[in-house]
Amino acid sequence: MSSETILKVSRISKTYQAAGRSLHVLENVSFSVGAGETVAIVGPSGSGKTTLLGLSAGLDRASSGSVELNGILLDDLDEDERAVVRNRYIGFIFQNFQLLPTLTAIENVMVPMELRGEKRVRERAKALMDKVGLGDRLHHYPAQLSGGEQQRVSLARAFAGQPRILFADEPTGNLDAETSERIVQLLFELNREAGTTLVIVTHNLELAAGTRRIIRLAGGRVVSDNAVGGGEAGMSGKIGGGNQPAGGEAGRDGK
Repeated sequence: MSSETILKVSRISKTYQAAGRSLHVLENVSFSVGAGETVAIVGPSGSGKTTLLGLSAGLDRASSGSVELNGILLDDLDEDERAVVRNRYIGFIFQNFQLLPTLTAIENVMVPMELRGEKRVRERAKALMDKVGLGDRLHHYPAQLSGGEQQRVSLARAFAGQPRILFADEPTGNLDAETSERIVQLLFELNREAGTTLVIVTHNLELAAGTRRIIRLAGGRVVSDNAVGGGEAGMSGKIGGGNQPAGGEAGRDGK
């Protein structure tokens, strides 16, 4: 791992106003992430994990404090400027996939590269689809794909832009245990090849154990920040599903 800091979160807090009351979601959170690190952010529901991810990625603004990404202070930028930073340096993987329903699988993967004005876009997108095992699903629309297949498309899309940092929000949350294991192994494999910094928000402690560091939140504060000894080497055969109840979508996803 490089000694370069790719993400620096400094004393950020986030407060929402609702029904005349102040809701403090995050309070005085600070941490840094080095280039090439794999980090999990864990904690119970309502602890502020997803809010922290959104602030770190420039999707929202903190009520106080600052976020610096790739040496750029996001707080100084307007929304258009932050969108440029996200497109240039950040990749995203979401629990509900967030694929564009009117585009085919390969077209979804091509989007980040097209936005950056890159060349050989279709060729590179096809190579990524082959890498995630979906070379025979290039022209299928998201509605024609299982949950596991949609998440593999989203992985290909996330790495298509060659991001410096990849944020994953509950990437196994809508998948059954077997599918989750395949997705996680693929995520770490692609990330290892690309050398991308990876920040995962998850309830899945076994998924978190595949990273090299775990930041634990409770009540909107960091309560621990520890290196993980085993890392992804200990992942095989141990990945459980997300928080999907029995009989839900997970039970319908065979791929």
